[in-house]
Amino acid sequence: MSDSAQEHHYTENVQDHLQQVQHLLEKHALVETVAHNQALPRDERHELLDKMLHKRHLSELREKLGELHSADIAYILEALPIEQRLLVWELVKADRDGEILIEVSDAVRESLIATMSREELREAAEQLDTDEIADLAPDLPQNVMRDVFKSLSIEEREQLRAAMSYSEDSVGALMDFSMVHVREDVTLEVVSRYLRRFDELPDHTDQVFVVDRDDKFKGVLPINLIVVNEPEMIVGELMLTETIQLHPEEKADQAAQAFERYDLVSAPVVDEDGKLVGRVTVNVVLDFIRSESETDILNQAGLREEEDIFASVWKSAQNRWAWLALNLCTAFFASRVIGEFENTIVQFVALATLMPIVAGIAGNSANQTTTIIIRSLALGQITQNNARRLMMKELAISGLNGLVWGGIAGLFAYFLYHSVPLGLVMTSAMTLNLTLGALVGIGIPLLMQRLGRDPAIGASVMLTAITDSGGFFIFLGLATIFLIK
Repeated sequence: MSDSAQEHHYTENVQDHLQQVQHLLEKHALVETVAHNQALPRDERHELLDKMLHKRHLSELREKLGELHSADIAYILEALPIEQRLLVWELVKADRDGEILIEVSDAVRESLIATMSREELREAAEQLDTDEIADLAPDLPQNVMRDVFKSLSIEEREQLRAAMSYSEDSVGALMDFSMVHVREDVTLEVVSRYLRRFDELPDHTDQVFVVDRDDKFKGVLPINLIVVNEPEMIVGELMLTETIQLHPEEKADQAAQAFERYDLVSAPVVDEDGKLVGRVTVNVVLDFIRSESETDILNQAGLREEEDIFASVWKSAQNRWAWLALNLCTAFFASRVIGEFENTIVQFVALATLMPIVAGIAGNSANQTTTIIIRSLALGQITQNNARRLMMKELAISGLNGLVWGGIAGLFAYFLYHSVPLGLVMTSAMTLNLTLGALVGIGIPLLMQRLGRDPAIGASVMLTAITDSGGFFIFLGLATIFLIK
């Protein structure tokens, strides 16, 4: 494929690729069905199937898949039902299985690995760099990892052990070892000759790292400085010493913030002794940010883990049980709150139609507050010094919203039921419940963080439960006091 054709291909929408693959799979399934329904002897039917199916549509499918980037194939695999996914996987896995396994989601990777033999898994892992093997390691059987260790050089084994020793949310887990480093006492001509020895530079090489004879980090030398300066210049005279340095034990989200704030392409990773041990690149940081965003969305919905959308009904149901069980308990609690005010509702039936409004508006407002708080926590913008001030601000916002929208709802209730007291109760209940929503919207994420948990875990489920129960109690309680004689 020419460079211009490749460039055009990669600008195509991945959705187009998915639709084309699905179309070929449908043709494959149709021809297979027709072939099996032919009233022919068994041998002739199999010959027809082989000729019509494997030599035509599967070859078209294989050719189409061969044109795609590994990330595009991963996206397609995630969007296909299990049977079609495994068929596509059989067509692509021999050449690029390692690259694709790294790209797919954890849940889909599990389904693909389950179909592979020990030898296939070993060969897939051997296609990858040591930092990528470390990412894949938790999903690989122990006997496969032993085989992989044996196939690596001594240096690569040490790198793999180091990468696997760091927690998933640390800089060390994002670090790779494919970096270019030079000594500070050499000339640019020596550096240029050294760079020309590479078949290709590691991805996202925007700078060369400078170290001394003990591999201690000294600074960075941007590639553009190598190009525009005289070959006789010494690296130590040109290198930049004021640069961002990351440490393996740092939190990965802090590194992500540094990349965003300073527009970094790559950054050195330096250990406690000042030695250069690896680097972090922008593509890995973007993957981490995307993964964290997806995890936050799942956590807020009360899902325990990423779910394969085409996983078995049983497995998907189990993933959703924990918070549904809690939700059921809170729903029973809310129903008991309503039950306690049964006499009030019987005497003033309009309350039954207005209750959902009080609960629903507060729930939405609380979710807005929680989203802002979780985002601010992720960016490190909330501290002990400003948390109180932030809470007062959110309470003020909720109070204002309660008066404005509660007032509108109160007018609505008055025009419907021609009762001034009912309108006032509606306004008061919405104001109080919005205030309650703000309190729990701030309090739940801050409490989860203080307990060392993800602030997003189950946030939306808990907020809905509290604002529903609280809203019913406040509204019906006020109605009992001011409306029932």
